[in-house]
Amino acid sequence: MAARPNMPRPIIVKKIIEAPHAGHHGGAWKVAYADFVTAMMAFFLLMWLLGATDEKQRKALADYFAPTIVQTKTDSAGSTGMFGGDSLVAADKYPHGAAQTGTRSMTIPRDAVGGPREASGRERVKENMRFRQLAQSLVDRVQAKADLKRLARNLRFTETAEGLRIDIIDDADFSMFVIGTSQLTPEGARLFREVAAPIAAAPNQLMIRGHTDAAPWSAKSGTNNWRLSVDRAEVVRNFLEYRGIVSNRFSRIEGVADREPYFPTNRFDPRNRRISITLGWGDGGGN
Repeated sequence: MAARPNMPRPIIVKKIIEAPHAGHHGGAWKVAYADFVTAMMAFFLLMWLLGATDEKQRKALADYFAPTIVQTKTDSAGSTGMFGGDSLVAADKYPHGAAQTGTRSMTIPRDAVGGPREASGRERVKENMRFRQLAQSLVDRVQAKADLKRLARNLRFTETAEGLRIDIIDDADFSMFVIGTSQLTPEGARLFREVAAPIAAAPNQLMIRGHTDAAPWSAKSGTNNWRLSVDRAEVVRNFLEYRGIVSNRFSRIEGVADREPYFPTNRFDPRNRRISITLGWGDGGGN
């Protein structure tokens, strides 16, 4: 069949649907690249800081960014040039530096004159010196007495969290009390008379603790080391009060039997029998 010469040609529309652009045409890679560049910048900045600073300045940097430090100072880190304030944990530069820091791990001044306890460190130092003077005075008094001179070695001084503890201990040649009783021996009474004088001159609160050795008691005795240690502590309290120490200075009287031996390796050692007199911190000007 012959084609008609005047017939219109058919129009063919071809639709081409392209696939979505590949991943590299999106924006996610830009975020990752920006993170990488930021990390590299931080890395090179760190390298520069390590090379441009000395050990003291690096410590100042580390201390400045430590999140748990809440200590302040007048020259805070970096206040006058590069780390001119040193670090937050360095010694402060308050007018009364020792009084501001004290023995506390943190110092947070309340205002220009500090809080109520900012002076505790300086006062603690002063009271520690008073304790040393008291101890030396007591030793000197005992050594000045011919009949007591040898007992100076029976006095022991220890600084504790509670204050200055004075231990008066027995030995093989000396007993403060008649064995097995709370009755002072003549020699023990003379020793406590010398002990009382410097303690009476101090304002500190007192704690008296009695100690015994581990020597057992018979069932028929009707007593034990617990009762004996308390009775001896009370006898010493009464003796000191008689020698001029006012009653309201005694904060605690107790007996611990043989539970706190001075020589744990030998609980029967006579040196475990002792009286401990503790002068508390604070009442003499401490904290």
